[in-house]
Amino acid sequence: MEKINKILVTGGCGFIGSNFINNLLNKYDTKTIVNADKLTYAGNLDNLSVHESNKNYHFSQTDIADLKSLKDLFNTNEFDAVIHFAAESHVDRSIANPKDFIDTNIIGTYNLLLCSLDQYKKNNDFIFLHVSTDEVYGTLELEDHPFKETNQYLPNSPYSASKASSDHLVRAWHHTFNLPVLTTNCSNNYGPYQFPEKLIPSIITNALQGKPIRIYGEGLAIRDWLYVIDHCEAIEAVLAKGIKGETYNIGGGFERTNIDMTNKICALLDELAPPSEELIFRGNKSLEVSSYSDLITFVEERSGHDQRYAIDSSKIQSEISWTPNESLESGLKQTVEWYLNNTDWLLNILNKN
Repeated sequence: MEKINKILVTGGCGFIGSNFINNLLNKYDTKTIVNADKLTYAGNLDNLSVHESNKNYHFSQTDIADLKSLKDLFNTNEFDAVIHFAAESHVDRSIANPKDFIDTNIIGTYNLLLCSLDQYKKNNDFIFLHVSTDEVYGTLELEDHPFKETNQYLPNSPYSASKASSDHLVRAWHHTFNLPVLTTNCSNNYGPYQFPEKLIPSIITNALQGKPIRIYGEGLAIRDWLYVIDHCEAIEAVLAKGIKGETYNIGGGFERTNIDMTNKICALLDELAPPSEELIFRGNKSLEVSSYSDLITFVEERSGHDQRYAIDSSKIQSEISWTPNESLESGLKQTVEWYLNNTDWLLNILNKN
């Protein structure tokens, strides 16, 4: 990290990107971050409002699918690194409108690679870090070994197919044009600032409002859960120690079914904000249920729903000495407490959407 002073973070107003920026700016006062975000429905300037007066933080409303705007951004900055978070990421939305995913995840990544290659020609210490997902590997059976970096790509949704495409572009720019790149593929993230359409914040949001907590099928889909700050620390470690051209899988190591996660969150809410309490979030009303788990409703299985994701993190653990700090229990408790303490943030999003 010594030679990396000015960083372009794409999608920095989203869930993982904003946590990464917050984490980095809180640790260093010598790093400058330029946050390029299109500000789609999931981008939220409030996530980074604490840094508005920070001289080391700059925001640019830039669409990475717009090559001219991206070139202008690169021409007015001498970036030492790009951390590429920007992506359309919700599977349901990719089924309804795949084009947005093609534009941002594929064309946007291509544009970034073009600009990054020009920057690399001016700065041989430049590095491009591409943040991707375990969904590019497809799905696992219960008896299968968790995903390794060598697994075949078998994406099953327009979202995961677009991310797989972007991974291949990044690899090609390294092998064909010698662009120094790093790729990370992570498991399901959770934590502060996550948009409420995702599983964990949707459970919390619907529970607090007394609405049905909708779970696909029988809730038996399995995910490997990773606390977002652990993910941010892993990305920083890969940036500092990763071998150029390599891929590193990042997982929390906590495989749970969706229904198990739902029950855990409901139990935490029962403890921290019982249904019998009159909460501002639901108009100072109590709920007529004994537990939030009474609100669980099973709905039709999602089309192309992958049944199991799991990450083998042995490579990043052995080569870079990264391991997650949070257990599933500690991470979930911090997450639920954050949403309970930031209901204004949550209400602002719900009112806009």
